[in-house]
Amino acid sequence: MPELPNLDHLSHAEKDALIRALWQRLEAAERRIAELEAWLAEPGKTPDNSSLPPSQGQKPNQPEKAKRIGPRQGSLGRRGGGRALSSHPEQTVVTKAPACIHCRVALTEADQVLHGRYDKIDLPVVRPVVTRVERYAGHCPCCGGITLAPVPVGLEDGSPFSANIVALAIYLRFTHAISYRRLTQMFLHLYALRISEGALDTMLQRAKPCFDNEVAAILARLRRSRIVCSDETTVRIDGRTHWDWVFQNDHVVIHVVRDSRAAAVVAEVMAGHRPHIWVSDLYGAQQGHADLWQVCLAHYADLRVMPTSLSQSAWTAVIAAAGAA
Repeated sequence: MPELPNLDHLSHAEKDALIRALWQRLEAAERRIAELEAWLAEPGKTPDNSSLPPSQGQKPNQPEKAKRIGPRQGSLGRRGGGRALSSHPEQTVVTKAPACIHCRVALTEADQVLHGRYDKIDLPVVRPVVTRVERYAGHCPCCGGITLAPVPVGLEDGSPFSANIVALAIYLRFTHAISYRRLTQMFLHLYALRISEGALDTMLQRAKPCFDNEVAAILARLRRSRIVCSDETTVRIDGRTHWDWVFQNDHVVIHVVRDSRAAAVVAEVMAGHRPHIWVSDLYGAQQGHADLWQVCLAHYADLRVMPTSLSQSAWTAVIAAAGAA
């Protein structure tokens, strides 16, 4: 215990002032302790209750796998488990011993029994299938007109890449987020097909109108919604910072990439529709677009980690919005 200071020289008024100051500090410390105890009693942050990415979530241990019993062999199946044999193999290779390895006596069909059966799986060598189109123009000897020969559907003049290649590029680009550079490498290494990054970009731009009807349907449904949730994050395009805005309800989701983080993006997407409830973080451009505003609970959980980082007015807005929920 530290030695207490000598207070005999203080007057009664000075002692009263010291007691009041210490009392205020004690009350502030007790409030802070209560806040920290309440925060410690809350469940930990996980990808399910906050904006923590899935890669940072605590993963449970996998149950132990049962040990294999018996040797890894397979006359009619592997006793130790493993992959089931294919019911329709493309080819079957049968090997039989021509002679005994011990005494060199020739072995007949009757001397041999099936010892094992297993599959060997390989991938086919994939190469581009190039179809050369030679289109003729007919010159009419009667009127002198020129008639172009019709071509089959899918073989029209223009881009040399088929709809299958475009579909694969869209799938890899937007489902698996593979960059243009890696896409060119994948097409070259897997399919021996050379496609430049510029050709990929042109290909995807040409395919964009095919999705216009779906985009219009999503926007139409969003613009009838009673509740809309929004958020935005930065994205780099051509070395410049843009923003990937996302708008959703319980039925549809749409991403809109713009070079602006202003509220004008929300006005453009909503096209005059004002929902009843808007859910977002505390960013000002995402507020004021509905009759009521609800703070995003995932962002609210993040903010409670550092309760002193917000201004009093911001915390008042958070508490009011959380109470309305």
